[in-house]
Amino acid sequence: MASQRTLCQSVLERLAHAGVLEDVVLIGSWCLEGYMSYFGRKTPLTALRTRDIDFLVPRPTHLRNSVDVPALLEDLGFVVDFHRGGYIRLLHPELIVEFLVPERGRGTDHPVRLPQLKVNAQALRFLNLLADSTITATLEGIQVRMPHPAAFALQKLLIAPRRQGRPSKQAKDLDAAVAVLEALRAHGENESVREHVESMPPRWRARIRQILGRRQELRVWLELLGG
Repeated sequence: MASQRTLCQSVLERLAHAGVLEDVVLIGSWCLEGYMSYFGRKTPLTALRTRDIDFLVPRPTHLRNSVDVPALLEDLGFVVDFHRGGYIRLLHPELIVEFLVPERGRGTDHPVRLPQLKVNAQALRFLNLLADSTITATLEGIQVRMPHPAAFALQKLLIAPRRQGRPSKQAKDLDAAVAVLEALRAHGENESVREHVESMPPRWRARIRQILGRRQELRVWLELLGG
């Protein structure tokens, strides 16, 4: 069986060759390894890979190529899982591939159909923050669009309190946010974080400052952000 890293590389290569990768944004913990290439190997950042590899499809959707993604990855060992909510995941013992979209308005429990990719996506809050500010970084030797590290860290801070009943997931979100914010500070990108915060709706800004004040290693950012 292919290792997780080799399998990830194969997934990315196939999506890139099919013309899908350029229209989606890789999100989640696999970004941390990409950020190591963005910041340089001297960064204090540590890669934390999980089984989930998530791709964000920005809205409005502009997918330039129609690709049957389940069929594209089938011979790698991925099987289609129809989640009880109606959205589709592609399961493999080493990886779970899922497509997500930003939630709109008050949200919905219904899946969002992506007929160009032959999948149904789950809509989640705060994902537009990741889609609106992206970089290109290298993951497994492949150029991939990812959220700007500041957007990644701030989105983790926003979603962590929503992980009610999932303390381990909440802790991982906060740890990832702390690690990326520290890497940004070490890289001299305080102003970038400030700009991302200031671009947020007032309620989001207030929530970010509240969360920063709750954790000792994050309180320095209240001063850096003028809070």
